[in-house]
Amino acid sequence: MIEHAESMGLSVVSRDLPRDICGLYDDRHGLILLADWLNQRQRRCTLCHELIHARHHDPGCGTRYGIKCERRCRRETALALISPVDYGMAETVYEGNTWMMAMELGVTIQVLHDYRQILHDSGVVWL
Repeated sequence: MIEHAESMGLSVVSRDLPRDICGLYDDRHGLILLADWLNQRQRRCTLCHELIHARHHDPGCGTRYGIKCERRCRRETALALISPVDYGMAETVYEGNTWMMAMELGVTIQVLHDYRQILHDSGVVWL
């Protein structure tokens, strides 16, 4: 994903960010900041999330429009990082155990919850 960011003309930098901020995208400077305390799964998910903000040139989340951008970004991140086949296999193997599924899929629990919300909204039922 770093190469993808560079091909978009973006710089990706790790920084000491507050614990409630995993990453930031600055459209004006073509910059993605990632918290230096992220583990590998968190870093992967956060970088994907910020790249999606970059693709859409999102302005930030402090406005009503920003809230819609964040919702769209979370949805696209989940769809980019979790394949339906892998999700179905993890759901079956781990019998819905969220933590184990997230570990198997290489995503955060938040991304897994976002993916499940997409399935719920679509009316998909796993047996």
